[in-house]
Amino acid sequence: MPKEIPKNSVGIVEDKIQHFSQALTLVCGRELPEYDIAYETYGTLNATATNAVLICHALSGDHHAAGYHSMKDKKPGWWENCIGPNKPIDTNKFFVVCSNTLGHCKGSTGPASINPSTGKFYGPDFPIVTVKDWVNSQVRLSHALGIQQWAAIIGGSLGGMQVLQWAIDYPDYLKHAVIIAAAPKLSAQNIAFNEVARQAILSDPDFYEGHYYQHGVVPKRGLMLARMLGHITYLSDDSMRSKFGRELRQGKINYSYEVEFQVESYLRYQGQSFVDRFDANSYLLMTKALDYFDPASDYQDNLATALAKASADFLLISFTSDWRFSPERSQEILQALIANNQNVSYLAVEATQGHDAFLMPLPQYIKAFTHYMQRIAQQIGD
Repeated sequence: MPKEIPKNSVGIVEDKIQHFSQALTLVCGRELPEYDIAYETYGTLNATATNAVLICHALSGDHHAAGYHSMKDKKPGWWENCIGPNKPIDTNKFFVVCSNTLGHCKGSTGPASINPSTGKFYGPDFPIVTVKDWVNSQVRLSHALGIQQWAAIIGGSLGGMQVLQWAIDYPDYLKHAVIIAAAPKLSAQNIAFNEVARQAILSDPDFYEGHYYQHGVVPKRGLMLARMLGHITYLSDDSMRSKFGRELRQGKINYSYEVEFQVESYLRYQGQSFVDRFDANSYLLMTKALDYFDPASDYQDNLATALAKASADFLLISFTSDWRFSPERSQEILQALIANNQNVSYLAVEATQGHDAFLMPLPQYIKAFTHYMQRIAQQIGD
């Protein structure tokens, strides 16, 4: 926990909830008759509502992107490195909104919410949601906040996929699209990782076909294994080698199945801490949304055609050691935009940290990101 709030932090922040009583029709054919969206805001909306920036979070993230909920917080929001006074997303200049996706477990309506039609937990009966559904719900939040156009919509990983969907479906709603460490669709390998993670959860004896809430248990082992697998894919071989190598916890091999290597201890810690803050049904939903994301499929599998009506300027950033969403995947988006003669800037950052690099204060990344956002700030009101 911080002894005092850093001067370049947004400080103490609070969750906000926006309730929607109008039904939302989902891609799967079902609808949510009513729902809540949790969100946080940082900075001040200007008189013309032209300085608003939307942050879209990744799979294991949420709407708490910056600042602290109290002085007891052990850590600030997940993107504290980039959101705050004089940071790339400068809250002296921008009004920043980060919303929690539908189906998540941190305040927005999801499997752990009460179904108003039954008075019971949604559980596995919560409908499958997609990135397109998230964007449609975020559009409604935009209207509720009085924002007709975002100065920029920004996201990394699954968040970047949301930005891409925004640019395709609602081209007039954003002036800039910042897509970081993302892809236009998942590879077969990525879908395979997600399926193994889901099977770990589904096969946990405490899962009870998704009705574990009523049994007063949590499928801890399955969710822990899912997170351990996922976390491996977020790191590069170089970063794991530099962090852990083959270091032994006790300095010697004990010839047992207990934790011996430091990397084993780290993964178990990551898995356990994830169990304490995430819902298994939500994890299943989020990974399915990742798998289903493929906006070009609505345009004869042609990404350039899908992006033809996009009017935003784009910034694409990838990281050289990211093997989950490699630079080649960002370059697919780049080539589609170039084919349409659209405005796009692209940076491949030299980094050893793997997919998690987009969360880190890497100098080249932060400098480029800052310059781009400063340019947006200068355009506000034009």
